[in-house]
This record gives sequence, C-alpha cells and structure tokens, in this order.
Amino acid sequence: MTEVVLTPEVIDEMAALPTPIAARMGRLVERLRYWPDVSGAKPLKGDLAGKYRLRTGDYRLQFRVERTRKTSKVKKTVRGKTVTEEMEIIETKVVVEKAGHRDGFYEE
Repeated sequence: MTEVVLTPEVIDEMAALPTPIAARMGRLVERLRYWPDVSGAKPLKGDLAGKYRLRTGDYRLQFRVERTRKTSKVKKTVRGKTVTEEMEIIETKVVVEKAGHRDGFYEE
C-alpha cells in the first residue's frame, strides 16, 4: 500500500471545513492509499504540473506523488548454492498539500 502524508496546512484546512465535507475529504484521503488505482484523480497543468487533484462536489484535494527506488540484496539457496539477488523496490508516498472549496483553490 501507499503511504499517505498530510501536511500541517491540510490538517488545518480540513478541520475548518463543515463536518459532512470533512468526512467526504477524509474518504478521499483513504482512497489515496490505493494509488495508482484511484479513480477521478486528474493531473494538473501549468504551474501546478506534477500535482494531482481529486474532487468531491465543489471541494478539491491537491496532492503530489513521490516515488523512491531502493535496491535490496536477498540471499537464496538454489540447488545447494547460496546466491545473492538484487531486487528493486519502488516505494510510493502521496503528499496531500491542499484542501478546500473550488473558488480560488488554484490561486496562490
């Protein structure tokens, strides 16, 4: 599964939302754990290229995806001989950066 990280700003923004909207936004955050199998995520363009957004009604959740590659050595015994194999592991982290109403959402 993917690690999902909320920035302190997002935690404050979500706390300020009405309770039903905050609950819906929480469900969006939960869905991000299954990245890249998340429906409705759209890549942003222009200055926000490299980031994505999910929406629920008039509210948006903006996030970015960070991938790190690690190499791990694994020792196996094959036909009586010890063999060292290298495996590449890709770790994915979704960082939620912004949450709020669509009006003025993409303005800095």
